[in-house]
Amino acid sequence: MTAVADRTPTNAMTVDVEDYFQVQAFAGCIDRAAWDGIPCRVEANMDRILEQFARARVRATFFTLGWIAERHPGVVRQIVAAGHELASHGYGHELVHTLTPPAFREDLRRAKQVLEHHGGVLVRGYRAPTFSIGPRNPWAFEVLEETGHAYSSSIYPVKHDLYGAPRAPRFPYRPGPGRLLEIPMTTVPVAGRNMPIAGGGYFRLMPYGVFRAALRRFNRRERASGVFYFHPWEMDTGQPRVRQASRMSRFRHYVNIPAVPGRLERLLRDFRWGRMDQVFATELAQAG
Repeated sequence: MTAVADRTPTNAMTVDVEDYFQVQAFAGCIDRAAWDGIPCRVEANMDRILEQFARARVRATFFTLGWIAERHPGVVRQIVAAGHELASHGYGHELVHTLTPPAFREDLRRAKQVLEHHGGVLVRGYRAPTFSIGPRNPWAFEVLEETGHAYSSSIYPVKHDLYGAPRAPRFPYRPGPGRLLEIPMTTVPVAGRNMPIAGGGYFRLMPYGVFRAALRRFNRRERASGVFYFHPWEMDTGQPRVRQASRMSRFRHYVNIPAVPGRLERLLRDFRWGRMDQVFATELAQAG
């Protein structure tokens, strides 16, 4: 087992709870109206994740879709019962920059209501689907605060064809005059650009040793806590293949999925991990 130095910062382990057919990569070929007719695989995948976290004695934050919570309330209850933080991923995985402020407000309220109803806890955190908050919709932060959220983890300070705010701060900050705290996804500067090291597809694409070295560099040089995320479908080698998706979409979604459980096991050993609300408790207290 890899020893973790006592002074190593604790990083935030997070899971975006959605099913494979709800991802942005398949939005052009799987109609939202068809979701209810597709067998969900999220419960079995969540069982694997919760068992793996329990073995490693890791508590995490689960940014959960209201759509999932409404149909699988047992998943929400399991998250809370195991001592993890329950947070919001919105209701229907709609990109925030495609919504009007009133529509976004309704999505947030609907998700928060169903999550708190089934979880029996206050939902304080939010992560936008596909990191869809950025320079074109700064009004979203005000709506988040209006609907009772204390923090967001929706900004990815990178340049990407689907998302990103490369000029955004790399560390927790207040994006407006209110109390809401934005906790951006983790990056390290390389050759004048921010390199993403927060998980997702990059975790599957990079050699594990490279990813581990980059996160260690962040922790040691910045003396700061990072944020890592993945999805339940990234643990699912048996998920149906969506062959009508584009080649790029299929690559992004399926690349190296069989390696994820083993890599996650190593990651849980190699670093300290905790819930978002606990890892960033000081910043949240200062913001509040």
